[in-house]
Amino acid sequence: MRPDPQPALLSRREAARPIPTERDAPRDPQAPYLAPHLAPYLDAVRQGLLMIDRAGRVVAANAPARRLLDSLTVTLETDTAALPLLRALRDDTAPARRATLRALRRALARRQPVLFEVRRRDHTVQVELHPLAAGGWVVTLEDVSTRKATEARADAMARLDPLTGLPNRLLLRERLAEALERLARSGECCALLLIDLDRFKPVNDTLGHPIGDALLATVADRLRSTVRATDTVARIGGDEFVILQAGIRDAAGTQALARRVVDLIGRTYMVEGHLLTIGASVGVALAPEDGADADRLLKNADLALYRAKLDGRGTYRFFEPEMDARMQARRKLELDMRQALARREFQLHYQPQLQLASGTLIGCEALIRWRHPDRGLVSPLDFIPLAEEIGLIVPIGEWVVRQACRDAMTWPDPMSVAVNVSPAQFKSDRLVETIISALAGSGLPARRLEVEITEGVLLQENDRTLQTLHRLRELGVRVSMDDFGTGYSSLSYLRSFPFDKIKIDRSFVKDLTSKPDGEAIIRAIAGLGKSLGMTTVAEGVETSEQMQRIRLEGCTDVQGYLISKPVPAEDLRQVFAAFPQA
Repeated sequence: MRPDPQPALLSRREAARPIPTERDAPRDPQAPYLAPHLAPYLDAVRQGLLMIDRAGRVVAANAPARRLLDSLTVTLETDTAALPLLRALRDDTAPARRATLRALRRALARRQPVLFEVRRRDHTVQVELHPLAAGGWVVTLEDVSTRKATEARADAMARLDPLTGLPNRLLLRERLAEALERLARSGECCALLLIDLDRFKPVNDTLGHPIGDALLATVADRLRSTVRATDTVARIGGDEFVILQAGIRDAAGTQALARRVVDLIGRTYMVEGHLLTIGASVGVALAPEDGADADRLLKNADLALYRAKLDGRGTYRFFEPEMDARMQARRKLELDMRQALARREFQLHYQPQLQLASGTLIGCEALIRWRHPDRGLVSPLDFIPLAEEIGLIVPIGEWVVRQACRDAMTWPDPMSVAVNVSPAQFKSDRLVETIISALAGSGLPARRLEVEITEGVLLQENDRTLQTLHRLRELGVRVSMDDFGTGYSSLSYLRSFPFDKIKIDRSFVKDLTSKPDGEAIIRAIAGLGKSLGMTTVAEGVETSEQMQRIRLEGCTDVQGYLISKPVPAEDLRQVFAAFPQA
């Protein structure tokens, strides 16, 4: 069966009828000619459609095209030449107009597709030209106003913090780039103030994130109120904010703003019935003195913020070149410390403890040292705070426990070893398992291991910490409180957990000869320990006079240079030989 040569959508009679020419069509100056039998179909198309013949004349336009051109205030008449029409569809701005015309000329000359947009008032029309193989063009027009408006809203929302409505990091970067362009063009200076909230985390942890979010929104309102309309306040992290201060003349105005921020953020808040107090630390970088590009300014403001935190928080600091040098040294120290465990550069020294009643050594405290190949022997005061800050204290602490247990197995029984445990180790779920593993691997009885903690351990997650301490006691491990008397709530901690030992801070022993209240404090702590059935150890004993006074006040044990300095494990045998054995 032979296929029907005529299009399926047309009858044979319609197909045989000659297609009308332009001369046969009625003239409507406002409506370019369309074959009558095609017009209803083309008018039903959602997009506007223009047809251009090979001579460059518009020979057809459907109804959507006429409506769109009318919305763009472009008049379309029969036999309109295409190029003037397309010129009329140009953008309003001169650079875009020139670019559009150049693209049109190239497209028409090379017969290549081209796509551009036309904007008039609240209308945006997308225009696309398609060359035809037989000559001529097809032009489609589509109203993309709604889509563009939606994209614009989404683009704006992508640059705003959803919680506070402040600019986010992306918009801050754009505003900062604009400010730096003004700096390069006209010398207009600017400043960055990086703000970190102090004591915000406890609010989130104790009252929940909804209260924390409400507090952040209030902080944002306070920051808005303290800047000019030309400045930008942004939120770039959980509790981190930035102020971009534009058009500054000198550092005095920025200093005044930093002072206002610290004062304003530090005032009390009432949030959903809760009275809250937080603070703010501020780091300041000035352009161009501290950098003329965004990354450097942000980095230097962060260095200044770090310094403000080191100096006690609740204050502001301006960037200084020395801060960068110190931070580079800190990063080098951090890198070296991360490699020190693998290279076995850490070692333990031990300081003996003497029982006053018997005159015998009862144990030693393990003290970590770092023997660096270039730095030499590094004091724990120089690297332990950094290790705690970056979380490296946990693997270092685990190594200390295991090594101390192995070393103590070579000492006379029943001498014990005391190991300091940091708050970060107590946060780790592995502490008890690490101690069990260390005892099993070394063979050391649990009664010969002593865990020393400071009040900082009990300040965080009290219930969980007490549960861990009780698990250690169930193993048979002894627990002592170190640096007793330096915190504000030591007595409450003694009631919450039955410690085996109280260690009196060396500062009280040092004051024995210079301050009359030193003896009274040591006497009170020793009496408290005796009443609670706890051993009391006085640290930092360096003279016979100090030890005599401590003995008279009732302390049971002493530790300090008078007995022995901290020594490596291999030198302990000589120290042990100098004292009678239990």
